[in-house]
Amino acid sequence: MLEVIRRRVPAGYVEGTTSGMISWTVPLSVYPDTYNKQPLWYAAIAPRKNYVSLHLPPVYSDATLEKKLRDAFAAAGKRLDMGKGCVRFKRADDLELDAIGDIIATLPMERWVAMAKSWKK
Repeated sequence: MLEVIRRRVPAGYVEGTTSGMISWTVPLSVYPDTYNKQPLWYAAIAPRKNYVSLHLPPVYSDATLEKKLRDAFAAAGKRLDMGKGCVRFKRADDLELDAIGDIIATLPMERWVAMAKSWKK
């Protein structure tokens, strides 16, 4: 799954670690005016005690992306264990990796930043 994200993440996002998670963020040099003065998350993977959590903030922010993810899991016959923008799973086989890759590839950094700026209005 990590390789799917790395291959599909649009240009400009920075891979790093945030709170013990592998994350892809918008650099503060591009968008410094975040609500918490931290880089804007695009995606993150967090190991938990009994599962792994894949954070997809764009899915939380865009109903069309959420529907695309839900439909892809349903079409594949896979159970989607999802919070607002976080997909929980135990093994990568539990995921619909093609759909996740498509969602990761969807938002160029400029568009994601524009969405974030629109939330402040």
